[in-house]
Amino acid sequence: HSKSIVESGEPVTGLPEPSLKSDPAKFVMLPGNARQRHHVVEAELIKMAEWSATQSFNRIEERSAEVGVITGGVSYQYAREVLPDASVLKLGLVYPLPTSLIREFAAVASAITGEAIGVAHEAKIELPNRPPNMCPGCPHRGVFYTLKRLKAFVTGDIGCYTLGFMPPLSAMDTCICMGASVGNATGLNKVLTGPDKQKVVGVIGDSTFLHTGINGLMDMVYNNSTATLIILDNSITAMTGRQENPSSGFTLDGEKSKKIDLALLCRSVGVEHVRKVNPWDLDATRAVIKEEMEREAPSVVITEAPCILIKRDVGQRKTPLEIDPDKCTGCKACLKIGCPAIEWQPDEGECGKAVVNELLCVGCTICDQLCKFDAFKLAGSEVNNG
Repeated sequence: HSKSIVESGEPVTGLPEPSLKSDPAKFVMLPGNARQRHHVVEAELIKMAEWSATQSFNRIEERSAEVGVITGGVSYQYAREVLPDASVLKLGLVYPLPTSLIREFAAVASAITGEAIGVAHEAKIELPNRPPNMCPGCPHRGVFYTLKRLKAFVTGDIGCYTLGFMPPLSAMDTCICMGASVGNATGLNKVLTGPDKQKVVGVIGDSTFLHTGINGLMDMVYNNSTATLIILDNSITAMTGRQENPSSGFTLDGEKSKKIDLALLCRSVGVEHVRKVNPWDLDATRAVIKEEMEREAPSVVITEAPCILIKRDVGQRKTPLEIDPDKCTGCKACLKIGCPAIEWQPDEGECGKAVVNELLCVGCTICDQLCKFDAFKLAGSEVNNG
């Protein structure tokens, strides 16, 4: 969740050629072998700590002798911003800690003791809160809007779609760790009775599903849970930087590769009811999810639409929309999806009207499908988009 400038260099050379060498006492960690290897691990950690103290990725930046900060990662950037005059020990390797380097750094006159210190920058104006939000045109937005309307109990997972928890969507009830959405849905479905039993829906992204969700789905089928699992297939690992994964059809270096067929994979572990839907079609999405929630059997719904930020041009960006102010009644229905591209323009003496920021809008048309007054149209067009 951070980025910084890097300098590329030549690959390291002079490494030994890889070869096979059988050493089961080292690599087969049965208890007897593990006990023998433990003291080796401890000795290696001591050696690594000594080596680490001499490497450039662990460095002391001497400035003021009054304040010293030991930090690493993105916290280093924060410390430099707030305390530009402080001396810093920047750790590039935190385990094992370079204890000798820490002792050397601690020789400065004093360190932060928890007392209040001055800051380098102070906000001169009051800024509005900027909570995290799904991108304009995110294919997950309509899914969570639909789940909220269906009053589903949503077991969530780890990904940018966890933002489905945030208002105004407010459509996620649990989120623990990668893959837990499937197990949570299975467990809840087993203990609940009556109408609540059919409300449980698990939600997981395509890359998270391939990482650690398949085993949970096998368990769902094996234990005959009647919960519904929604796989949000946006063909990328979006949250951590849009890395390729086996469901995208490309390797990390951009080469074409075998693309996993998620529907076939789900059927192969025993799911008999697998549906695909375009999440930018609200009516179709609602109909499919509602039908599968009511089904007395394990089921999977795969929503297929690419992440709006995928570098490859796969047609996810379309003509932006605009609003006809004469048709907008200020009902605020379009604000219920929380799209950053829709702004609110208050009017004197009136409730106000919605305005589309054409620099952000990608033309997904979710807002247009919510408007009952045909107020949306293609930007630059006199014809309504509906």
